[in-house]
Amino acid sequence: MSALVSPWKTYRRLLGFAKPYRTLLLMAVLGMLIEAAAGMGFLGLMSPITNNLVNPENINPWMPLAIIGLFLLRGAAGYLTDIGMGKAARSIARDLRVRVLSKYMRLPGQRFDAEPVPSMLVRLGSDSDQVAQAAIDAMKVVLQQSLQALGALVMMFIYSWQVTLAIFVLAPPLAWVMNKVAKRYRRISHRIQESSAELLQAADQALSSQQEVKIYGAQPTEMERYEGLANTNLRLAMKVESTRSISSGMVQLIGAVGLAALLFIAGHEASAGRLSVGDFVSLMMAMLTIIPALKQLTNVQNMTQRGIASAQRLFLVLDAADEVDSGQMPLGRAKGELEFRHVSARYEGQARLALEDISFIAKPGTVTAIVGRSGSGKSTLIKLIPRFYEIEAGQILLDGHPLQDYRLADLRRQIALVGQQVTLFNGSIAQNVAYGELHKRSAEQVDEAVAGANALEFVEQLPDGLQAQVGAKGGKLSGGQRQRLAIARAMLKDAPILILDEATAALDNESERLVQDALQKLMPDRTTLVIAHRLSTIEHADQVLVMDQGRIVERGTHQQLLALGGLYEHLYRMQFRESQD
Repeated sequence: MSALVSPWKTYRRLLGFAKPYRTLLLMAVLGMLIEAAAGMGFLGLMSPITNNLVNPENINPWMPLAIIGLFLLRGAAGYLTDIGMGKAARSIARDLRVRVLSKYMRLPGQRFDAEPVPSMLVRLGSDSDQVAQAAIDAMKVVLQQSLQALGALVMMFIYSWQVTLAIFVLAPPLAWVMNKVAKRYRRISHRIQESSAELLQAADQALSSQQEVKIYGAQPTEMERYEGLANTNLRLAMKVESTRSISSGMVQLIGAVGLAALLFIAGHEASAGRLSVGDFVSLMMAMLTIIPALKQLTNVQNMTQRGIASAQRLFLVLDAADEVDSGQMPLGRAKGELEFRHVSARYEGQARLALEDISFIAKPGTVTAIVGRSGSGKSTLIKLIPRFYEIEAGQILLDGHPLQDYRLADLRRQIALVGQQVTLFNGSIAQNVAYGELHKRSAEQVDEAVAGANALEFVEQLPDGLQAQVGAKGGKLSGGQRQRLAIARAMLKDAPILILDEATAALDNESERLVQDALQKLMPDRTTLVIAHRLSTIEHADQVLVMDQGRIVERGTHQQLLALGGLYEHLYRMQFRESQD
């Protein structure tokens, strides 16, 4: 969806999210109608009460009781309105959050390169709340205050149509003010939401990297950056406040002019004998009811326009194209033969190819090692296999068929991934090993996987064993422990293709030994692709692909490549000298 879509179209689409809650909304509208009717009844009582005060012998003792009854009725109707509208608004916010997160999970990898996670969190948080406010809370104020003002106008018309018609000359300037205010709110609201996302991103960066910030004395730099963004956010917020205050003052000024006109015309009508004292008081009270209603209608513009701006941001996500998933070929368990045929790939917006003319075959039961300098394209290559990114040219085949022929879910069931940065989720060890579709596996299978990954020795030492909590992102465990749980997860999945992305690069010698031993148990009878940082760990690989600047520049076994005396031999000798030093 383009940001150029009109606010009304955006709002109309937004109202579509309210359809499941029509019963709640009808209940709320009924409450508003009762509120407005009670308000009209009160204004209707003011004329006879005032006239009776002029002539005390005509005072009716039931009138005060009638006023109490009307306000009780109005209070009950207000409760009905608040509950109906409140539940509908919060339910819409919930629905949007769930739908947008679900959409993010279906978007291709390029989206996560283009949009930082804090920006996504703003959309899921404040954007969703403000959309609910625009869709329902603002509607509540508009309907409530409009019905109140309409009821007051009807009562004014009943008492003196001449006076009421004279007041209508104020409508054009009032409409002009509200239109100008709406445009300004909408313009600023987009910028406020973008500013909030930048604020959250800066805070996330500083807090997530607090050790680096402290060790390099970067607190003043990070605080200066954050304070600058916070000041920008403050300036935008003050523009909103300024707009709201000025527009509110102008509406009240127009209302005061109307009240003065009413006094002048009503005085003339009363002197001509066409308006009683009671009718005059009722007209005054009706006018005084309309002025705050108009003020609230102007103030609600802020809420509405911010909600529409947020809705446009959310609809940009909801309207984005999903990952391409057009394959129809059924796939139970693959044999695991992978073939790259002249594959090229490019990151979105980049002129230079990330991979160029990549060709190789990885057969079941073999280990293919991928090595090269940093930035040579190793990680990009393996991300093409589960189709996190799409190729630009060539073909990748699994068991003789292009990856695009298979459904994404079926394709990804064939792959187990163990990376350098292990992802653990807040929960127990057992939940992290039997993650996702693996939760159906038996407790015995989970135990076997944990034991096979050499994780049992530290799991048994924990008070709660497999039910011990790992903390946010696995923060309660060491790097080696997290890595072994990732291997246990891969063992439990038992997929025919295994991808190891520098799985031991960040480990100490003892942890690396345990992890390597676990990997040796995991690798047999699978198609294994290893991105290797330490070349000494791939000496027994069936084939080694040496990459440089997105191309395969050498291939062969470890011994063949050493004998070749090329880039691989150079990298190996450098690492050997570093380890000797």
